[in-house]
Amino acid sequence: MTTWPQLTHDCSACAALCCLALAFDRGDMFAIDKPAGLPCPNLGPGGACSIHNDLTAKGFAGCVGYGCQGAGQRVTQELFGGQSWQDQPKLAQPMIEAFRALRQVHDLLAMLRAAEALPLNDAQAARHRDLIAALIPTEGWSTAALDAFLTGPLPAQVQAFFTSLRDIARQK
Repeated sequence: MTTWPQLTHDCSACAALCCLALAFDRGDMFAIDKPAGLPCPNLGPGGACSIHNDLTAKGFAGCVGYGCQGAGQRVTQELFGGQSWQDQPKLAQPMIEAFRALRQVHDLLAMLRAAEALPLNDAQAARHRDLIAALIPTEGWSTAALDAFLTGPLPAQVQAFFTSLRDIARQK
């Protein structure tokens, strides 16, 4: 039986990767433009958001609504052993890249979990299990494995599986 990773975020176990890795476009959701790879100017000492209690009022509703589905804490804790780009700036780019890949893995896993509610036939159920196993490798993820994931066939294979479920989903 496959042990699923936690697919909900736990900011206390993360190195504020969303505040570094993601771009913000000024508008209804964000009060500023921020390019990906630069820390949010609201990131305070120790990696906490300096306006967390007033995010919406200060124009950062996008932060309130965002969740990495657990990718941030897994990158920080599992792949980088609790280290942070804030203490070791040379880790910023590798952590950003790992976060980008693991966010995609977690997004696909969340959709596969949702697909469990569909009446899958035997072949679809077998493919579903195989895809989950590929996205939850027994040996865990490494930065090299995540790089290979991004350039490999697995994301397209999962998308093809979802496409094959359209008719079932429409009937539900």
